[in-house]
Amino acid sequence: MTLPLPYDHTVTERFLRYVTIDTQSDPDSCTFPSTEKQKNLGRLLVRELHEMGVADAALDEHGYVYATIPATTDKDVPVICFCSHMDTSPDCPGENVKPQIVRDYRGGDIVLPADPTQVIRVSDNPALSDQIGHDIITTDGTTLLGADNKAGIAEIMDAARFLIKHPEIPHGTIRLLFTPDEEIGRGVDKVDLVRLGAAFAYTIDGETAGHIEDETFSADAATVIIQGVSIHPGFAKGRMEHAIKIAARIVERLPQDTCSPETTEGQEGFLHPVAINGTLERATLSLIVRDFTVAGLKQKEALLEDIVREVMADFPRSTYTLEIKEQYRNMKEVLDRHPEVVAHAMEAIRRAGLDPVRSSIRGGTDGSRLSFMGLPCPNIFAGEHSFHARTEWVSRQDMEKAVATIVHLAMVWEESA
Repeated sequence: MTLPLPYDHTVTERFLRYVTIDTQSDPDSCTFPSTEKQKNLGRLLVRELHEMGVADAALDEHGYVYATIPATTDKDVPVICFCSHMDTSPDCPGENVKPQIVRDYRGGDIVLPADPTQVIRVSDNPALSDQIGHDIITTDGTTLLGADNKAGIAEIMDAARFLIKHPEIPHGTIRLLFTPDEEIGRGVDKVDLVRLGAAFAYTIDGETAGHIEDETFSADAATVIIQGVSIHPGFAKGRMEHAIKIAARIVERLPQDTCSPETTEGQEGFLHPVAINGTLERATLSLIVRDFTVAGLKQKEALLEDIVREVMADFPRSTYTLEIKEQYRNMKEVLDRHPEVVAHAMEAIRRAGLDPVRSSIRGGTDGSRLSFMGLPCPNIFAGEHSFHARTEWVSRQDMEKAVATIVHLAMVWEESA
């Protein structure tokens, strides 16, 4: 079915409702989900799905929402899943979000009303040049918006409502999954893939309209633990070896002009220190390592160990350990074995009236880990921009295009079965 579909979108009103619910995750929490308030959005989504007629929608004890849109065809169509995360980033205030709509955007910078120092600048947001005439949703400047990833949630919910309202549209069984704690790297830690029962999945969590991302960083975490030599500072000459200062010297020796987030782009990876904690006697240096290949990760980890050894040579009575922990891997390794997953998405984007653009993510998504857990899962645009910042924004029209893409994608899978 390629004729225009009779959309009556609810995506914007849903989005405006969802962003007012504080769902920030907490990296320092040991609970799952990391914050109980994420379940507030989960309960609302379950209630709205029940009102649509999705009888099996449920929130589990870990904060996951599962739901099913039954098939409308007799064909044997693979079960596909659409997934978005409910939490927002802890990097920026996320409570009392006050969204505003800049209607019929005519170009130029957007000054946010509650804090004029917060400006969505065209120079920082080149995608704004494609938004002339669109309705741009922002915050008042005091918080993030939460388009990452409540835009994706609203789009999946609107597409679900549309498919249920129009059973004449042929599609296979569709599973919905809304996850907690993606922003702190725990988004699929407790997901029940047997309960989900999908063969393939799509996260709706990308940026520019028309983009599909089938490649991510591979990621490791590196931890350097330094055991220094403590002594009273009044008697320390020639004897003290200060663990915090050793850690600082290691950071200072990291590459200055390459191999860092602020000096790399495209397919270039990096070593990135994220925290130093400790005392005179013992300090911990935490880093993240990113590259698109495992070989690139190993090269950077070897570089880090070389730097640590060189620094430690100046402190002969101190010791260190270097621990490397795998975080996630480039989903392209999995998706290349299932080319139809990306091909169907690109066709759906075309049918939604956009030119598909295949791109890479300098980061990771729930889909990275889901792919290696046996559920191949690329990332489709949601229209969100300027993530994790008070200048976050999304276009109403781009969200509606994402809804259309989801609907067409369900249809493409049915047609190809």
